[in-house]
Amino acid sequence: MKLKKFTVLILVAMLLSVFVVGCGNDAKTDSEQPAEQSETLKVGWVYIGVPGDAGWTYSHDEGRKYMESQIPGVEPIVLENVPEGADAERSFEQLAQEGCQIIFGTSFGYGDAMAAVAAKYPDVKFMHASGLQTAENMSNYFGRIYQARYLSGMVAGAMTETNKIGYVGAYTIPEVVRGINAFTLGVQAVNPDAVVKVVKTNTWYDPTVEKQSAEALLADGCDVIAQHQDTPQPQIAAEEAGKYCVGYHSDMNQWAPESNLTSAIWNWGPYYTSTIQALMDGTWKSESYWGGIDQGIVDLAPISDKVPEDIVKQVEAKKESLMKGEWDVFTGPITAQDGTEKVAEGQVLTDAEMLSMDWFVQGVEGSIE
Repeated sequence: MKLKKFTVLILVAMLLSVFVVGCGNDAKTDSEQPAEQSETLKVGWVYIGVPGDAGWTYSHDEGRKYMESQIPGVEPIVLENVPEGADAERSFEQLAQEGCQIIFGTSFGYGDAMAAVAAKYPDVKFMHASGLQTAENMSNYFGRIYQARYLSGMVAGAMTETNKIGYVGAYTIPEVVRGINAFTLGVQAVNPDAVVKVVKTNTWYDPTVEKQSAEALLADGCDVIAQHQDTPQPQIAAEEAGKYCVGYHSDMNQWAPESNLTSAIWNWGPYYTSTIQALMDGTWKSESYWGGIDQGIVDLAPISDKVPEDIVKQVEAKKESLMKGEWDVFTGPITAQDGTEKVAEGQVLTDAEMLSMDWFVQGVEGSIE
């Protein structure tokens, strides 16, 4: 009788052990699920245009794709063609509500909208391209594209025969003004007689207006066209007219293979990768990032073989000086459009002075208003 009871007890114990082990396995599976979910990082982007612009938005989208190739487990949520203002605020709000842990906004005019949403979501990180505002959970980031602008200006200055170079600009905000000035200083470094004629479109992305503006400059005698616009339409206008051009944002040679001399280009991939990795590592901090050609965030596209070898060597030497930090573009003496000295010989503009630039250098033809 005792043996029978003992056998029953053993069977009960065995059944209980199987039940406990089974529950333990189920519990482990349940606990693993949140860990797998936490490994997926939602990252938001708000684009002012569409990647098909071949310019500004395209360059950011290429940077996003590069980041994805470097960091597995990132879920990107991209909102395209979002206007500045109230629409931008709604877009940042949407991405925050969808669980994005970091959100990038890629237009200067997004600043106020992003700051407003950042204040409502202190646990979300916000990144404003080309902006100036910061908060505990909000950074701004940009690159010293004026350095690449200067180098491209050297190329343009060497190739003009009429000494008239056209520049299709977006707005006369400091970012655009700084680029025009840097480009003009590069032009004059190799051709002091050349001038840069500026047409303002008051738009970042309008292919029709951009092309028409370039055509007006060509009709005015310009034989090289440069741009601060988001599409290659100014390049196409130059190609159709049989004149030279200098691109911006990405290598625009494919759009004007016979006319394009080079382009000032962006390389956002490494920056997006390091920023998101910092967030994952817990080392992200609010900052104002302004990297130069030495950090690879800006560069010059390959120079056309139409450009004389001696000019190419001069450009390479200047690039080397920039890479080593031996020299920067806004080193005096520099004279303003109205003839006043803005930077004395041997002096260099500070970052704050460059970021608030509201005057044209001598050699620019166009109104700052």
